[in-house]
Amino acid sequence: MLLVNTIRDNFDVVLEGLSKRNFQQAEITLHQVIELDNKRKETQTERDNLQAESNNISKEIGMLMREGKKEEAEKIKSRTAEIKAQIKVLEDSFSTIEEELKQKLYTLPNIPHSSVPAGKSAEDNEIVLEHGSIPELPESKMAHWDLIKKYDIIDFDLGVKIAGAGFPVYKGKGARLQRALINFFLDEAMKAGYTEVQPPILVNEESGYGTGQLPDKEGQMYEATADKLFLIPTAEVPITNLYRDVIVNEQDFPIKNVGYTPCFRREAGSWGAHVRGLNRLHQFDKVEIVQVVHPDQSYITLEDMSKYVQGLLQKLELPYRVLRLCGGDMGFTSSLTYDMEVYSAAQERWLEVSSVSNFENFQANRLKLRFKGSDKKTQLAHTLNGSALALPRIVASILENNQTEDGIKMPKVLVPYLGFDKI
Repeated sequence: MLLVNTIRDNFDVVLEGLSKRNFQQAEITLHQVIELDNKRKETQTERDNLQAESNNISKEIGMLMREGKKEEAEKIKSRTAEIKAQIKVLEDSFSTIEEELKQKLYTLPNIPHSSVPAGKSAEDNEIVLEHGSIPELPESKMAHWDLIKKYDIIDFDLGVKIAGAGFPVYKGKGARLQRALINFFLDEAMKAGYTEVQPPILVNEESGYGTGQLPDKEGQMYEATADKLFLIPTAEVPITNLYRDVIVNEQDFPIKNVGYTPCFRREAGSWGAHVRGLNRLHQFDKVEIVQVVHPDQSYITLEDMSKYVQGLLQKLELPYRVLRLCGGDMGFTSSLTYDMEVYSAAQERWLEVSSVSNFENFQANRLKLRFKGSDKKTQLAHTLNGSALALPRIVASILENNQTEDGIKMPKVLVPYLGFDKI
């Protein structure tokens, strides 16, 4: 959530940033925010002045009573009752204005970093680098949705029977490949200094608002309506919310957590060949890395996290590229996002497998996640997160890129986890 003071002090910069995101009616919304904040301050000042007057009258009544001037004291008591009634009205008005202001701020996305390119869609994203060579496959090459049937390792029909489309059943070596990747990603993260956590996969509304999934992505999340809980779309939500309403110690920076969870996304409105097979699911496994850092270090940390994810792809021997997302393709809460895409030689296209983002203080403001600096002043921390990694498209790429006439070779780094080197 944007800070009101940031909007006031940097109005033109904020407006330019929202324009880069193609945010409609940006100027109108920003003026509404400032107007509501003015009303809030005016109401608070009026309330405080009345409270001060009430306090002074109470002192005066006490003094009169001590002097035995009971009749005079009774005369001014009526004014105290009037003030209390006025204060109650102002407090109700203040709460209403404050809630309206908060809801208005919830509609504003984060401001893009200056390096974010302008653009409206994925076509306008900027290629930062490419790594690795595209494998040459046999003429009999298959897409992963055919390979999984041939080797009987993932069953979509059984998933439809049990739950519905987008909920696959992993079997035999397919299940072992899932488990191997999860353990590999967790082990690598811990080697890099991340502390593993196993968070809940259901979160409350406060958690959804804290990291920005609510109200922005409410329609994309599965909801347990009876209990007002949501199935998580990513482990970022519960892990980052570990620090909601917390003042952390500056000397503890960077705070680094990693967690594996299943993730759930309704993906409403998704259809077509690009979402076939493992390319887009309603339930999938992911290992997520989250950092809470000092504001001065967040962009250095973002680059480190990007290199870390690239290192995982290199160890899996997958060709990949890194994109800097344009303003129109970035997530609501992000200030700068790098996407990592792996090339699928069978589908002959790039598949997104990770996003690494810096949210600056946008989430921290919602979360009230703060730290005390060396000057003893309390200030907002910066938060970052990244997929390290999401499994479905990684599995798809491993199956497709490593297929041969007599089976699918497994990346060498996974063999100790798998217990086999070929499917």
